[in-house]
Amino acid sequence: MRIVIAEDDALLREGLALLLRAESLDVVATASNPADLLAAIDEHHPDVAVIDVRMPPTHTDEGIVAAVEARRRQPGLAILVLSAYVEQAFATELLTHGVQGLGYLLKERVGRVEEFLEALHRVAAGGTALDPDVVAQLLSRHQRDPRLARLTGREDEVLALMAEGLGNIAIAARLHVTEGAIHKHVRNIFAKLDLAPDDEADRRVAAVLRYLDGAG
Repeated sequence: MRIVIAEDDALLREGLALLLRAESLDVVATASNPADLLAAIDEHHPDVAVIDVRMPPTHTDEGIVAAVEARRRQPGLAILVLSAYVEQAFATELLTHGVQGLGYLLKERVGRVEEFLEALHRVAAGGTALDPDVVAQLLSRHQRDPRLARLTGREDEVLALMAEGLGNIAIAARLHVTEGAIHKHVRNIFAKLDLAPDDEADRRVAAVLRYLDGAG
């Protein structure tokens, strides 16, 4: 896996590079600003770009803008965005450009090495990895939608884990139930949200996220 890291905090940038290289992953370039990030992508054609949301010069949404431009230049490039705290508007902006091969995590997850690496590999494989706090805000944003009110408490839990990017087996393990039970919950969720069911985890997550973003 070839990785480019874009982070203006030198300590975090080098720490990420060391962490990933210790896992035998190939960090081909690091960047401290969007221009250097895009130049590195053009030069190295990485599999994944790990990008900070806030970078120079204004430290607002440069990372999101760069992520969108990176995917335009290299379609299929996996993107894992890091943020110091939940920035719902930025998360939504990124999700509108498609969810496959996309992750949005809080920086505190980096310290939980196994979780961070799991998210990185999931995104690199074309899946989705959304921070649970981001998912919670996206869900709460649509709490008044009558279709969400149809869900049971357990179905709410399953929906949140689906939106994080977990498949049925992982959800079953997290909730300590059988995979068959999760499959039933997923069918019920799609029926109650008026979404066509699909057996492919990535497409299922994409449908849920489009719904949460108001496009479903």
